[in-house]
Amino acid sequence: MKRALILLALAASAGAHAQKFEGLAATPQMGWNSWNSFACDINEKLIRDTADAMVKLGLKDAGYEYVNIDDCWHGKRDKDGVIHPDAERFPSGMKALADYVHSKGLKLGIYSDVGATTCGGRPGSRGHEYQDAITYAAWGVDYIKYDWCDSKGLSAVGAYTTMRDAIRSAGRPMLFSMCEWGDNKPWEWAADIGHSWRTTGDIYPCWDCELSHSNFSRYGVMRILDKQAGLRKYAGPGHWNDMDMLEVGMGMTEDEDRAHFALWAMLASPLILGNDLRSMPDSTRRILTNKDVIAVSQDKLGIPAWKFLDDGKVEYWARPMADGEWAMLVLNRGEQPVALSYDWKAHLVSDDVSKREVDFKKAVYNWREVWGGKSGDTSHKLEAKLAPHSVLLLRLKARG
Repeated sequence: MKRALILLALAASAGAHAQKFEGLAATPQMGWNSWNSFACDINEKLIRDTADAMVKLGLKDAGYEYVNIDDCWHGKRDKDGVIHPDAERFPSGMKALADYVHSKGLKLGIYSDVGATTCGGRPGSRGHEYQDAITYAAWGVDYIKYDWCDSKGLSAVGAYTTMRDAIRSAGRPMLFSMCEWGDNKPWEWAADIGHSWRTTGDIYPCWDCELSHSNFSRYGVMRILDKQAGLRKYAGPGHWNDMDMLEVGMGMTEDEDRAHFALWAMLASPLILGNDLRSMPDSTRRILTNKDVIAVSQDKLGIPAWKFLDDGKVEYWARPMADGEWAMLVLNRGEQPVALSYDWKAHLVSDDVSKREVDFKKAVYNWREVWGGKSGDTSHKLEAKLAPHSVLLLRLKARG
């Protein structure tokens, strides 16, 4: 016990000048999280089966690498304050589970909270930050999602900095995903603390709704999208705006699922799946493994898209890409189909973040639509029919 206390004291001292681990989340992280489908109904078999499904269904090959256990894995702290997993749900222990996930070529994530209790009423990390980080490192954890429940009286900057320093002192690179809900504008101060930070409250699987609870709300896809205005300049390699986990395959239409997935990719939000992979239909799998959409998400330039044109219910978004390319998305957020006739030459696309622009009067770009594979170029108008709650996503490359 005395030795453990000495180690914790040394860790706290070392953390005074700690930094987050670099080299993680150079592009937005990709993986799966247990919460959206299972909430507290989790166990080690679910996690093992999900890791198996990620490999079998081609998700690992598509780029998804983290298998993240959310709230309610916790058992109790022992007499020395060390946290243990729920012995009934995780009888083999977290180290064995991490070893299994690693054997599949994947990485394991875990969940905790700044408060004394988590959102699900389990033991949080307040007062045990260094101890928990050491425990997670010993288990082989690769990713920590850190929530903001039971946070009364805490400074967000202080609480998240403490856990960042604890992770660093534990010595194992672990991606630090801050789930602070955007309450304290983390985009303004968290680039040196976390690898991603939530920009809003929790997501809900609907197109445009707000589900109000007694003290918080959950938001549909369009509500979360609208809350991203002005935030893109804060994101980049190693520090991302997190629009919350994906609800693809969770009850919306296929058009809505494709739009949701494409928008998260365009805005460089982490792609963390929330559906039950064990029973995923092939239509959902095709959306989530679309290599062209994932390539937009994972573009090494790391600059999120912005809305450069708003025509009522139809919005035009652009994202500068590496190697001089562009991605463009047309969103029909309305309730009626739309016939597009977009004149490329009528609109100068100029980005104040990347300092890049494209004038289609002076340059011709070839384009390809990533869902259906149609192609064309910007010397002609873009003619297309766009269903309600759907998107058109194009990759543009200048003619050589």
